[in-house]
Order: sequence, then C-alpha cells, then structure tokens
Amino acid sequence: MKNWLIFGIIFMISLGLAIVSLVLWKADAPFNKWEQKAEDLAIESKSLAIVSNSYVYNGNKPYVTVFGEDEYGKQKAIFVPISLEEDLIQEVFLQDGITEEQALSVLRNETNVKEIIHTKLGYEEAGAVWEITYTNDAEKLNYVYILFEDGQWWKRILNL
Repeated sequence: MKNWLIFGIIFMISLGLAIVSLVLWKADAPFNKWEQKAEDLAIESKSLAIVSNSYVYNGNKPYVTVFGEDEYGKQKAIFVPISLEEDLIQEVFLQDGITEEQALSVLRNETNVKEIIHTKLGYEEAGAVWEITYTNDAEKLNYVYILFEDGQWWKRILNL
C-alpha cells in the first residue's frame, strides 16, 4: 500500500510539471513566431546582415525589436511592427544613443530602485526609448521611459 501511495504522489507531481511545461511552451509560441518573422524581414529588407537578439516590445503599438549588425558591421536596432509592414520599419544605430547601462544610471540617479524587472529598447511616438520596469522601496511597480537619443526622461508611470 505504501508503494502505491508513493507512486501516486510521484506520478501526480510529474504530471503537474509536464502540464505546466506544456502550458508555458504554448503560451510563448506566438511571441517566438513574431520574433522569427521580424528577424527574417529585417534580413530580407537588408536592414540587418546578422541578427543577434530580438524581443517583443508592447508600447502604444507593438513592435519586435531586432538587434544585429548591418552589412558594414555597425550595430543596429530595427523596430519591426507586428503587422510586418516593411515601410513602417524604424531603425537606430546603437552608437547614436545611450546604452542600457547609461539608461539604468539615469534612473538610479533620480529614483530609489529596489529591483529592476526588465529593460527594453522600443519605439514610441517620441522615437526610440528605453522602457525600464522596476519596483521601488514601497514594493510598487513603476515604468519609466528614457529617450534613446539623449537620455532625457520621456514618460513616467509610477506607483502602480
């Protein structure tokens, strides 16, 4: 009887882990599809020669931010709209703006940051922006947007 009980417990735990893994894998599938299509479009449109990374950025309009090098070896970020319309693609040379570390430094100089949740380069009506999501000392969620071009504050959404 004891062996059946142990078997049942182990089986239920294994089944639970398998179900959780399947749900997480299926939930991430649409993002992976968009990222792959955006990477392919960035290469086909000759905006990039080599792709190094990409992720989905959800601002006022959703974009896939694709990082890589152009044919001359210059580092670029390409902002591909989810609609995959080639004429709406935006791009910036990474050398022409502030880095992720510099954006985090601007944030830490002006606010109390407990934990950085994520930092993403995205595209908004103001142009390329660093979106930084963090929690403060009061455990409140905060979003700040820092302009990629010059490191100035663009928008703050605080204490959610």
